[in-house]
Amino acid sequence: MSIAITYSAQLIGLKSEIVIIEVDISNGLHSFSVVGLGDRAVEESKDRISAAIKNSGFVSPKQKNQKVVISLAPADIRKEGPSFDLAMALAYLKASGEVGFDPNEKLFLGELSLEGNIRKINGLLPILCQASAHGFTSAFIPKDNEREASLARNIKIYAVSSIKEIVDHLINRNSLDPISIRNSVGYPARRSREMTNDMSIIRGNETAKRGLEIAAAGAHNILMCGPPGTGKTMLAKSFCSILPELTYEQSVEVTGIHSAAHALREDLIINPPFRSPHHTASYPSIVGGGSFPKPGEITLAHRGVLFLDEFPEFDRSVIEALRQPLEDRTITISRARGVITFPAQCILIASMNPCPCGLGKEMGCVCSEKTLNHYKRKISGPIMDRMDVWVSVTKIDYDKLSAKNTSDESSSAISARIITARLRQTKRFQEKGIPIFYNSEMDAQNLDLCVKIADDARTILKISAEKFGLSGRAFHRVIKVAQTIADLAREEIIKKDFILEALQYRQKIF
Repeated sequence: MSIAITYSAQLIGLKSEIVIIEVDISNGLHSFSVVGLGDRAVEESKDRISAAIKNSGFVSPKQKNQKVVISLAPADIRKEGPSFDLAMALAYLKASGEVGFDPNEKLFLGELSLEGNIRKINGLLPILCQASAHGFTSAFIPKDNEREASLARNIKIYAVSSIKEIVDHLINRNSLDPISIRNSVGYPARRSREMTNDMSIIRGNETAKRGLEIAAAGAHNILMCGPPGTGKTMLAKSFCSILPELTYEQSVEVTGIHSAAHALREDLIINPPFRSPHHTASYPSIVGGGSFPKPGEITLAHRGVLFLDEFPEFDRSVIEALRQPLEDRTITISRARGVITFPAQCILIASMNPCPCGLGKEMGCVCSEKTLNHYKRKISGPIMDRMDVWVSVTKIDYDKLSAKNTSDESSSAISARIITARLRQTKRFQEKGIPIFYNSEMDAQNLDLCVKIADDARTILKISAEKFGLSGRAFHRVIKVAQTIADLAREEIIKKDFILEALQYRQKIF
């Protein structure tokens, strides 16, 4: 009897951890054990492996009078899920002498069915993207993960459907071809967007539309305030229709996050994600958490949109937890079993009513002063300070609503301007050697390097900051919004009008 080794991997947060599979077979009464701090799915793998090996034409471990020990190393890291099945089965076949192959620089990932077929797993893309850094040159994955895996680079990937198929390849009985790796040139054909609304169907509210356009162009956070039924939710849902599609690198990143979170509903994520949790959502569901930290809604909205409807109705702890990720674009989850940092680069769209009754002063609000003050205190000053754009969504004139024809712009026309503005930002940051994409990501040092402000605009900015009592953060955010307005206007220098418009969006609506 002998020892055999194969290699697999699992995700801890979004970081790949290589798992070494060691199998020892010795004489003695029959026993089959899996050690290495595995969860229930790992413990049950011995039954899946035994049935899969038998039904693939090999001798099952349960048909032999021998002691089998499978170790998953390192032993101090908890192993989760069934993705180690394939590596364990191949290690056993090698140790038993039924199959001979070289396991070095090969990564095996997949769940086994009782028939010996290989089933789809979660969290595959981040593992493959990091595999070459761990010294692996090839990987064997489930056939159903092929489209997702095609985004990975610098590694040969073989999509297999059964143990028999992979064994035939390993012993050179039937050679498999690696899957085609996609890149920025051979990107998959674009899907039509599954969007509910186009901006052209929204009548009126030009100020809100303009605010959304600026928010999309510079990735700024935006808050919409207005009475019920004025179109806040419709505007938010239409927002995705004006966002540019993800670049190749962003698509890899976003697809990997959703795969790791077991939230991947399609093979590839090409369009910016749109997450809209209910206001009863818990703290861990929004920011992430759990005994073994998992991404929350703010991470699942990475490179996309996090829409919080009825913003003040969210739990106070949830709202306050958004402070740090909105500023740093990352969120760190600290638990007793580890500390993990997740990306959180998203556009926050929040909507709210002007008061608890929803009517507002202009429509005959019936709320008491005490009720109004309590409602306002739900949104703290630091959170308000982090909202770049504030817009009022007002009641629409019935003549506009009933009109058949409209001159409102389509989403594609608005999106074209946004794409142009984003390209200007990207070019400007690349020329300065700054690794960011959007104006909203600039810090104080980046503002000094990248932003040019006309003298009269700088004077107005200073006077307005003193008059409105802007904080240092709000002062810089006005400049960022003004820079985005300049990019939309295709101007190199921030002019007075751009500063004035940006200041308009800093006004508190209630």
